[in-house]
Amino acid sequence: MRDETRDGGPRRVGQVKEVTSLSNPIIKDIKALTSKKDREQTGTFMAEGLKLVIDALELGWTIRTLVYAKAAKSKPLVEQVAAKTVAKGGLVLEVSEKVLSSITRRDNPQMVVGIFDQRWGTLEALDPAKGKTFVALDRVRDPGNLGTIIRTADAAGASGVILVGDCTDPFSLETVRATMGSVFALPLVKASPEQFLAWQKRAGIEVVATHLAGAVDYRTVDYVKKPVALLMGNEQSGLPDSLAKAADRLVRIPQQGRADSLNLAVATAVMLFEARRHLLSLDADR
Repeated sequence: MRDETRDGGPRRVGQVKEVTSLSNPIIKDIKALTSKKDREQTGTFMAEGLKLVIDALELGWTIRTLVYAKAAKSKPLVEQVAAKTVAKGGLVLEVSEKVLSSITRRDNPQMVVGIFDQRWGTLEALDPAKGKTFVALDRVRDPGNLGTIIRTADAAGASGVILVGDCTDPFSLETVRATMGSVFALPLVKASPEQFLAWQKRAGIEVVATHLAGAVDYRTVDYVKKPVALLMGNEQSGLPDSLAKAADRLVRIPQQGRADSLNLAVATAVMLFEARRHLLSLDADR
């Protein structure tokens, strides 16, 4: 992308522009963020919706560009977000609904879109304290699954999501949509299988993995005595033998009926809320 959003380029002073043309070079650069290659090159990604943009700004994420529909200009919250973006040196674009639809590839787009710097955590920065729960995903492929898992991990109070091996991009538009803003709330870490296992041993993390060969009911595991990493396998092939053998516990979720398996996001949700059951209460919501 150009200087308005590219990490390596000079940061221009915050300003507001009105854009009506689909051929505008800034709009073309923003639309290119649907490509993983462009997201990786620029280190940026797109988030749709006023709530997501507000959440990201409140959590300290760096906004490069704010795009809003002309019809939303007079809304107080949009004006506040635009002012914050300008104050932080970002670019604000007021666009037609046609331009916004082309950016989001939706006929009825959200009225606000933000372009943010990506933020990756590290294994070393994760706090392996007692009561902590991490989700480790081996080669997750489906953006909707990953986004739903990030949202669920946030809701359950997990302390991070670790992407093991070649996973789908958490900053893709589809994944970010599915997180409903939780992508801004949880540390995301990339690691090879070897890096993950080495960290797990150093940090004293109990790895509980779901596996068809698991002989232990997931409800009988002690999730209290140590910090836990819930290791979930690829949607199609499950966990490779190397990771399964390295797990401290191989568990299964008991099932009835004709279905032979659960969707990855559903299985992860079941595991998460069981692992954190001793830490969750309705009183904490008040």
